[in-house]
Amino acid sequence: MDLVIRKYRPSNRAEVHKLFSTGMLEHIYPCFYNAMTTPLYIFITVALMLGALVLPGIWVSFIYYCCHQLYSSLVQNKLQTDMQDITRSYLSRPGDCFWVAEAQVDGTAQIVGTVAVLANQKEGVKQGELRRLRISPKSRRMGLGSRLTQTVIDFCKERGFSELVLQTSASRTSAVNLYKKLGFQVILFEFETHAPSWIIRLANDPFVTMKKCLLHNT
Repeated sequence: MDLVIRKYRPSNRAEVHKLFSTGMLEHIYPCFYNAMTTPLYIFITVALMLGALVLPGIWVSFIYYCCHQLYSSLVQNKLQTDMQDITRSYLSRPGDCFWVAEAQVDGTAQIVGTVAVLANQKEGVKQGELRRLRISPKSRRMGLGSRLTQTVIDFCKERGFSELVLQTSASRTSAVNLYKKLGFQVILFEFETHAPSWIIRLANDPFVTMKKCLLHNT
């Protein structure tokens, strides 16, 4: 695949928004599956089966609704905040950036991946925050996720950042494993707060905060 990683341009907005939205909504089923296969939810489902036959269906549908609401509300929240004006959010300061991976697909240039970084100063430590890593389904398992993540790592090292942090959902096991291979370590589990608390708790999909130290790393 003929592919180039470059900075975002305003003309990429529609493609980037579509890739972001569809990528986030793909998390609904893994979130639902992880929730329904926990011992507690299996017990509740079996217990309901001992009652009216309709109750398990209502329970399962309700949990799926919670998982759907969790991610659809997250998409809506981000499209109305940092993703609404990507240039202002990610390209107005020297320590921030937003990249797109552009490939020739059937003779047409298409955006097949994105990643971004924001510079933060936390307790005197210069920190980068990796955000918006998304890969088109057709471009997965080709090493693009690693290439985009490495782009952020190199960018932060060149600017003297001490560490790089990111947040992803626990149900995205492939993403968590990718980050671990690149030297990130899990430091915190927490629940997102963009949705009502009862939906967050029932969806049971905590977000994982991971960190990579950039000092003395190759």
